[in-house]
Amino acid sequence: MRTENSLNGVNVEQLVQTVEAIKANPGLARFTFRATSEWVGGGRSRTTVQGFYGAGQEDTSRTRPFVLEGDEPPVLLGTNAAPNAVEAVLHALASCLAVGFVYNAAARGIRVDSLEFTLDGDVDLHGFLGLSDRVRPGYQGIRVAYRVKADAPREEIVALCDHVQKTSPVLDILRNAVPVTVKLEP
Repeated sequence: MRTENSLNGVNVEQLVQTVEAIKANPGLARFTFRATSEWVGGGRSRTTVQGFYGAGQEDTSRTRPFVLEGDEPPVLLGTNAAPNAVEAVLHALASCLAVGFVYNAAARGIRVDSLEFTLDGDVDLHGFLGLSDRVRPGYQGIRVAYRVKADAPREEIVALCDHVQKTSPVLDILRNAVPVTVKLEP
C-alpha cells in the first residue's frame, strides 16, 4: 500500500519528522503509559487505557478509553470470556513486532504486502500455584515465527527483522528484567 507520502499505511514524512524532532529535543522521547484494571468476578478483569504522557505533554486525543477484557479458560476455572493475561502478553509482543517491522520497512522504502506472526509460549503451573520454587510462574520460553511478503530480497527482510528485535519495547521487556513496584494503597 503506497500513496505519495505513505507506505504500508505509514506516513513516512511524518515518521522522519518525528525522528528528527526527537534528535533535536531528546525529552520528547519520554513517555509514561497508564492503565487501570478492575476485577469483574471469578477470573475476569477489565482494564481501561486512555490518556498518557508523551512528546512533552499530556495526550488527551483518545476521547474514549480502550477496554481490554481478561479471563481464563474453563480448565483454569474461567469462562473463556476473553484471553488470559499470558495470552495478552503474546498479543502485545506480536503487535509490537508488527508495528516495528512495518514502520521500519516504510522508512527503508520496503513495501509489505502481508505480515503474520505465530507465537507459542510455555507455562508450568507449578510456579503459578506456588507448588515449586524452582519453576518460574511466567513463561519458560516464547517462540515467534513470522511470514512476510514484501518487495525486498530475503537478506533485507532478515536484516529488518534483526533490527526490529533490537528496538522492540515489548521484546525488551520480556528479555530484560524491568523494575516493577507493587504497593497496597490505603
